[in-house]
Amino acid sequence: MNKEEYRLQLKEWLSSIQPAIQDDNIRQKVDHLWFSMDDEHSSEQEWYELAERIAEDMNPQEDMREVAAGSHKLPPLPYRYDALEPFISKEIMYLHHQKHHQSYVDGLNQAELALKNARRTNDFKMIKHWERELAFNGAGHYLHCIFWFSMSPSGKRKPTGQMLRLIEQSFDSYDAFKSQFSAAAKQVEGVGWAILVWAPRSQRLEILQAERHQFLSQWDVIPLLALDVWEHAYYLQYLNEKAKYVDRWWNVVDWREPEARLKQAQQVRWTPF
Repeated sequence: MNKEEYRLQLKEWLSSIQPAIQDDNIRQKVDHLWFSMDDEHSSEQEWYELAERIAEDMNPQEDMREVAAGSHKLPPLPYRYDALEPFISKEIMYLHHQKHHQSYVDGLNQAELALKNARRTNDFKMIKHWERELAFNGAGHYLHCIFWFSMSPSGKRKPTGQMLRLIEQSFDSYDAFKSQFSAAAKQVEGVGWAILVWAPRSQRLEILQAERHQFLSQWDVIPLLALDVWEHAYYLQYLNEKAKYVDRWWNVVDWREPEARLKQAQQVRWTPF
């Protein structure tokens, strides 16, 4: 994407959000960006940083709230069902959003309420079933929340700024990244996803495949505490008594590290659905 194409995309985006702007400070930033785009000496990086600040102001963190157990909702699409045609049809978008994603939301709410009742009654006979339902529907819901908002009929078609620098650093070039991501998506066995992720430990981007996204996991989360229950973690001492190992493990837990991770994780805020 050249500079003129990026300028046109930004102008389309500004035109689309202007009717919703009520705050004078945001209006001033929008005016600044318009002026900057008409200045031939300004750079795409400057435009990107200004647009990023406007987007952050349009979605302030003060609006963040807890989603209580069983109260997840289907997020509205940020565009019409036919907006992605001819690449994705209106019929597909409608069924995908209204039927498939809604079923994940319903299943997640049902699982959370069932687990809440299990805790209240201390009845965990169905724990394996409801944990699987929680993982399957939670993973589906959270991944789709990312998916919908990663598309747009007139969005930014190539990353710039920090994202582009990290892609080039992690994958050598943007074209190499696209090739690897496309190959990963095409070679997912059965049902699943190709996903670009940030690896906090190695401080770089990675591309992952998620086959059958449930596998007792939920995407869009940051791990805080982990217990290894593979046999190599306990068998030499506890033999086949895994339950005994789990019960005794709590005697060696140190919450200082999980608490420190929680403090950092809480700085990450996304719109709740």
